[in-house]
Amino acid sequence: MSPTSSPSLPSTNVVIRLPSEIDGTVDQDQEWCEIEVDGRSRRLRFHDYAEIYNIPSAYEKIFYEELRCSSPGVVRELLERALRNTGYDASTLRVLDVGAGNGLVGAEMRRLGATLVVGSDILEEAAAAALRDRPEVYDDYLVVDLTALTDADRERLASHEFNCLTCVAALGFGDMPPEAFLEAVRYVSPSGWLAFCIKDRFLGDQDESGFARLVRELMDSGTLEVLERQRYIHRLDMKGRPLHYEAVVARRAPGAELEI
Repeated sequence: MSPTSSPSLPSTNVVIRLPSEIDGTVDQDQEWCEIEVDGRSRRLRFHDYAEIYNIPSAYEKIFYEELRCSSPGVVRELLERALRNTGYDASTLRVLDVGAGNGLVGAEMRRLGATLVVGSDILEEAAAAALRDRPEVYDDYLVVDLTALTDADRERLASHEFNCLTCVAALGFGDMPPEAFLEAVRYVSPSGWLAFCIKDRFLGDQDESGFARLVRELMDSGTLEVLERQRYIHRLDMKGRPLHYEAVVARRAPGAELEI
């Protein structure tokens, strides 16, 4: 793995304790830890994102220091390779970062050289954490439900004229339905870029989330041209075992419809 190195954040007295003994198999969205803040301890599920974002440095300590998450860096590197191989100038990217959280992926897009980076998340806590932790990353940040956009939301998204979409560690497990992802893709211009990752099982034949069907139909219809695809270790689970994801970099085909 090549974990993303997170910028230094304001010092917070946060201690993370992973469970030492686990009975049975715990799925990824049910994993948990004990988190101690200023001497007071409580249990948090890894998917209790709102609560985690409210604690400065907790997200980085859980997912990057303890569990060695690599996805933001892997997706950036894959996108960078595709841009280089096609002769595309990274400085012209206008990125919509969906499921943006507190800005780790947005920071990778800035590192890549993107001229505009806009965050989108369904959680107010995520937007507040991004402003607190990485105020320099996003040119705009929308707190929206992509399946229930208002006319004002649509106008605001369209005004940025995106030619790139990133979505890292936000798909599957009910955090973002396929319909929300497809709606975000609609705001990427023809010939624009998509760079995303998803747990490998959500692209398999037994997938029941709807993502495997959506991605397959987008590819088979020619709506998306896949340029890079890589299976890799997203992070470790509570027992220290690798969790495998797939990263995909694709381009929207000019003139292709997004009616799936």
